[in-house]
Amino acid sequence: MKTGVLADHQIEAMISAGQIRAASPILNGQIQPASLDLRLGSTAYRVRASFLPGLNRSVSDMLDTLKMHEMSLTDGAVLEKGCVYVVPLMEALSLPEGMSAAASAKSSTGRLDLMTRVITDQGIEFDRVPEGYDGPLFAELCPQSFSVVVQSGQLLNQIIFRQGRTFLSDDELRAVHAETPIVSGDPVISEGLGFSVDLRPETGDLVGYRAKRHTGVINLNNIGHYNPADYWEEVRTTEGRIILDPGAFYILMSREAICIPPECAAEMAPYLAMVGEFRVHYAGFFDPGFGWDQAGGAGSRGVLEVRCHEAPFVLEHGQVVGRLVYERMSSLPEQLYGSGIASNYQGQGLKLSKHFKMP
Repeated sequence: MKTGVLADHQIEAMISAGQIRAASPILNGQIQPASLDLRLGSTAYRVRASFLPGLNRSVSDMLDTLKMHEMSLTDGAVLEKGCVYVVPLMEALSLPEGMSAAASAKSSTGRLDLMTRVITDQGIEFDRVPEGYDGPLFAELCPQSFSVVVQSGQLLNQIIFRQGRTFLSDDELRAVHAETPIVSGDPVISEGLGFSVDLRPETGDLVGYRAKRHTGVINLNNIGHYNPADYWEEVRTTEGRIILDPGAFYILMSREAICIPPECAAEMAPYLAMVGEFRVHYAGFFDPGFGWDQAGGAGSRGVLEVRCHEAPFVLEHGQVVGRLVYERMSSLPEQLYGSGIASNYQGQGLKLSKHFKMP
């Protein structure tokens, strides 16, 4: 198999070969251009603390020590804000030699400030599956801003599969940009593509949203259901700057329009903490075709999930807050993001998760 991130048809071949298996048949809608959506199983375990099993220990071993109680997700259950849960996923892996995998929260999950990370038996890193791994997958869930109702079968995590070295060097990325622009304006390329925050919108003064501290529960089955004003405060500025509050969670937008060509995928990496007391909270994957079919490939804005840490911090318009690390595809996908599949955030502006009513 050619080096790179596996495309949709290659993921389908892995399913047929039993390298991806599941408690119930994998649905076509789970397969994205360069990733596979993972389904929650039927049981959630409330645990005392987040954990990694470490070498020579299984997740089940750790649950025996840390489990407080368990609950069925068959008909839905409330996960309380600030609590940690572990949920076995329906999918399991038998990776061949030379292939590894990486997981991430899906876009809607991150925009709810629902921290979710995949762990494996003998795992020493969150969201990373080592070469040749053969075993089950688990999701660690910790709602940060809102308590949520989750149900078995819901899709909160996604996983990509990497064959060999997949990441583009800075020189390779510049060559891609020279052939097909990957960002509006001059690219800032250093260990990936840097992107900045937009605090001077073309119209109006709305630049983002800040999560309210005391809200009702959000049922993840309810799409376009909730009034944003019940859960979010609008963040407005005419000065091109805002002050981030310690511990607060924000939805902001990138200044740049970003494009992922069909031969590439990308992963959002958190920016270095040395640039300020905040971070782009959730890493995430960008499928081939993101921003590609908008106005002939003019790009789509990236929505930023930002959390401030210990001290208040002034965030300025145009300040670099993160980077996209581009990867080569092993094969071109049969379908691109936004083309013939349900892609909620193609061509997006400043946008909350799909659970909220938006004008």
